[in-house]
This record gives sequence, C-alpha cells and structure tokens, in this order.
Amino acid sequence: MTTSTATRPIVRHLLDWRMLMPLVAAVLLAFNWGTKPSYLMDAVLAVALVGAILAAVHHAEVVAERVGEPFGSLILAVAVTVIEVGLIVMLMSGGGEATLARDTVFAAVMITTNLIVGLAIVAAVGTHRAESPGGSAWFNPEGAGGALATTLVVTVLCLVLPSVTTSSPGPVFTPSQLAFAGIFSLVAYILFVVTQTVKNRDFFLPVDRNGDVLDANDHHTPPTSRAAWVSVGLLMVALVSVVGLAKLISPALEKGVAAVGLPAPFVGVVISLVVLAPETLAAVKNARSGRLQISLNLAYGSAMASVGLTIPVLAAISLFASLELELGLSPLHMALLALTAVVSVLTVMRGRVVRLHGGLHLVIAAAFVFLSAMP
Repeated sequence: MTTSTATRPIVRHLLDWRMLMPLVAAVLLAFNWGTKPSYLMDAVLAVALVGAILAAVHHAEVVAERVGEPFGSLILAVAVTVIEVGLIVMLMSGGGEATLARDTVFAAVMITTNLIVGLAIVAAVGTHRAESPGGSAWFNPEGAGGALATTLVVTVLCLVLPSVTTSSPGPVFTPSQLAFAGIFSLVAYILFVVTQTVKNRDFFLPVDRNGDVLDANDHHTPPTSRAAWVSVGLLMVALVSVVGLAKLISPALEKGVAAVGLPAPFVGVVISLVVLAPETLAAVKNARSGRLQISLNLAYGSAMASVGLTIPVLAAISLFASLELELGLSPLHMALLALTAVVSVLTVMRGRVVRLHGGLHLVIAAAFVFLSAMP
C-alpha cells in the first residue's frame, strides 16, 4: 500500500463536515461577534448554527459509543441540555420574553415524550415485525417507567406548581419557591442518574422478548480512545459556537416568527425542534436496530435533563442576576401534559408496545405543535 493510499482515509476523516463544522462555526462567531449581521449573514449564521448543533450531537454520540450504555444516553442528554440552556440564556439576556424558558423547556418535554417516543416505537415495530409476533417491540418497563416517573415529577414541580401557588400573583414562583424547585428537581435528576449508572444499570439496557438483557454495543465497533478525545474537544468548540451564534441571530429569529403570524411562544418550539432533531434521528436509528430501550433512554433522559438541569441553572441565574422567569404553564399546556402522562404510563407499564402506542404519541405531538401555532 502506498503512502498516499494509506492516508486517504485520514484525509477523508479530517474533511468530514462534522469535523470541520465546529471550527467553521467558531470562526464565523469570532468575526461577527459585536456586530449587527445583515440579512444574508443571518442566513449564513443560521446554517452554521444548525450545522454546529448536528456536529455537537454527533461528537457526543462518538463519546457515548466509547463509554457504552447507559452512560452514552446520559452524555447525549446532558450535551443537548447544555445547548438548550445556552440558547435560552442568550436569548433572554438579549431581551427575550420572560416565558421563553418555560416555552422552550415544555416544548422539549412534549417533543421528547411524544414525537421522539412515537417515532421510535413506530420504527421499532415496523422494522422488526417479522420477528415480533403481533407486531410488537420490547423494552425494560422498570427502566422506562423510572425515567418517565422522574420526568413527570420534575416537570410538575417546575412547570405546573407555579400556576397554582398563591404566594405571588401570576404563574411565577417567589424566590424561595424557585430555589426549592431548582434544588429538588436537581436532586430528583441525580437520584435517577445514580439509579441508571450504578444501582440498577441493567434496567436501562436493551432486552429481547423474553426479558433477557442484550448487549447495547454489539452492533458496531466502538471508536478508539483517540477518536473519542478528538470528539470531546470538537464537542466543546461546537457548544461554545452554538451559544454564541444563538445570541447573534436571536433578533432575526424572533422577527421571523412574528413575520409569519405565529405567537411569541412558538420561538421555544422552534428552538426545541432544532436542538432535538439529532436526538430524534439517534432514537429512530436505535429503534430500527432493535434497541428500543436505548431510544427511550434518549427520549426520557433528554426530557428530564431539560427540566432537571435547565431549571436549576436558570433559577440560580435568576436569583443572582435578576433574570425574570415565568415558569407556570397555561391550562391548555397542563391539559396536554396530563394527556401525555396518562398515555405514557399506559405505554411503558407492560414493556411491550405496538404501532398504536406510537401513533397515539404522534397525535399528541401534532396537537402540541398545532396548538402552539394557533392557541
């Protein structure tokens, strides 16, 4: 083998857009920081933002594949949450609505627990119907049930209670209530992480129809340590770039949503759809490979991290930097959350799903997006 032939795979790897995009995004951020971008540059920065998000989640996946399950799903969820927190803080510090955090976090919960779960179930059942009598797919109900329970607890604690407390007018917490919600939602999340990674790790691994644990990493060779460390570095660059680019294009995003006649809260839906797009693809990919449990880990892990990590960070910023937060959900959104809770419990309680379960979650997701655009 000649030297040129041997170096071709390395060159192709270095020219992979997912390797280049974090660096390109960082350069664009550096050259445009402190300026008011033109409409054309806003479009370029928006493309770079989406590319950086996709690249960030790709590199998180590389690291996740190296460390294995269930740590991999946890890394992906935390990476997405870091992006989400950065976007929210930057948009709100630029004069965004006080409800932006609530709208974005709740949109993330609805998208993960309905759109991602629904697509994953449909993909799992459709791909493996030949070996699934009755068109079923299996997962571990202990793991999925625990993840769903944690998601519902932190969501109600942080997003529902502000609308029913009476110590302050409107759907807001008092400072002490906000501190309590932030601390104990973080406690609930930590309890879940300990359960997932230490105490009951086997609950979150894929299972077959007999309930026997499968190897979550038997479908591919994990990346090398060198590749994982490169991805760690590029992940950090991508995350910084995403947050900075969001700050630059936030005025254009809000104007664009208003220009097409959509209400201001729809900005939160747009942010969540963009941020969670790679997570959605990863969940469907795992479901098609017969690892529905990993898809559910991703979905519910992202949902609880969006609340259990995002709200404590925003609460701390609010308390120490006077950032106004309006977290309480409207009656419409509480109704959709209640419907999601009931359907989700019925979905995970047996550890076996059919296409109907996925379809019902997709109907709820469609209702959420439609009613967000036309409340």
